[in-house]
Amino acid sequence: MRDYKLSIEYKHLKQHCPGGLYVVPSFNDIRLFHGVIFVRRGAFTNGIFKFTLQCPPTYNEAGTHPKISFSSYVYNPHVHPDTGEVDIPVAYPQWDPSKHFLVMALMYVKRTFYVKDYKELSPTEQIRLPNQEALRLFQTDTEGYRRRVLECVRESQRSVYLNDLGCTIRFSEEQSEHEQLRDTLKERFGFNNATEGGDGEEGSEAAAAATNDDIIGVVTREETLEIIKQVAKGGDDFGSPSEEKE
Repeated sequence: MRDYKLSIEYKHLKQHCPGGLYVVPSFNDIRLFHGVIFVRRGAFTNGIFKFTLQCPPTYNEAGTHPKISFSSYVYNPHVHPDTGEVDIPVAYPQWDPSKHFLVMALMYVKRTFYVKDYKELSPTEQIRLPNQEALRLFQTDTEGYRRRVLECVRESQRSVYLNDLGCTIRFSEEQSEHEQLRDTLKERFGFNNATEGGDGEEGSEAAAAATNDDIIGVVTREETLEIIKQVAKGGDDFGSPSEEKE
């Protein structure tokens, strides 16, 4: 029953995941997800931060929080400086599976990158934030805080191609095969300019976030895999659509 509820949550998450944030299940563990967030504005602009979302065996029982931890270094009052864990228990002291869901935890993660002040938090709540040094710098030395944030943003960009073992979200530098695959998909399935985006992080995110509204017709998994296999083999003739084959 717990696994069934988790499957329902993931189905909902696929349709309602916060913008700029992507989550993919692990190959071997239904309770483990790999994710990445592209920060579009604010102090963390152009940061590309990777994380994992782990649901304990007792998830969907009252009081059992999902655990979200960044593998990328993140200098943020809401992120533990040593473990990378986000303070989900601080945001939701009493996790209630009838009211709280994974999408809410992910929305909270996104909001932590856009905090403008901590006036709404009581002194007791502020003390519970896991990175007290970052909080102190945020409140007393704005320029010093921005410098530390800029350092972690640059580090996230430098390490973007370092993929953790078993991670289902992997980054690789663009090769000629990628360009060939992109051009072929655009020609076969009619991608419009909305999926091309700009250079750098903005363009990568726009391509990753392409939806059916950007595509003429429906692209099936089988059709896409067929083209990927042809590109991998170095084939120049991709033939007719699969339904025209004998």
